[in-house]
Amino acid sequence: MNNLFTAIPECLPEELKETVLTSRMLRIERIVSHGHASPEGFWYDQPEHEWIVVLQGAASLQFDDENATLAPGDFLNIPAHRRHRVEWTTPDEPTIWLAIFYATE
Repeated sequence: MNNLFTAIPECLPEELKETVLTSRMLRIERIVSHGHASPEGFWYDQPEHEWIVVLQGAASLQFDDENATLAPGDFLNIPAHRRHRVEWTTPDEPTIWLAIFYATE
């Protein structure tokens, strides 16, 4: 058995991304951020859909046409190739995300 809230390093110079489960059409990652944001000018534009939920902490995502602020329990589906970036994550505690990447075919 594993726990999504354990094994978090005290110091995180970069976001921690760990694959929890993977199959041919699905990948689940635990992501831990601690005051991290996407580099200036960087945008995610990925070929698979991504469903995310914030379990702890908070974050703000920027899209071409809107921003979304997420608190614990908030979830969001990001269709494939929808450009987005992380504007900020909480600096005073880890933000723990669960990201589910999936294909529809």
